[in-house]
Amino acid sequence: MSDDKVPSPTAPAPDALTFEQIRERAYELWERNHRPEGFEIEFWLLAERELRKERERRKGHDAPAAPEPPSQ
Repeated sequence: MSDDKVPSPTAPAPDALTFEQIRERAYELWERNHRPEGFEIEFWLLAERELRKERERRKGHDAPAAPEPPSQ
């Protein structure tokens, strides 16, 4: 079997959230909320949502402004 038939793993998108980033944010949220038991999924999803919104906000802020239409 030749190596060219083995699929290569795809690299994550440069702006993709990593497992570690989400884990760290979820842990921070959990601690800020007095470490309740049984809410792991909720904190994970909240962390992921917050990080995505922050990225979108940053992208929108870093994007070049649209050119103004010429005045007549």
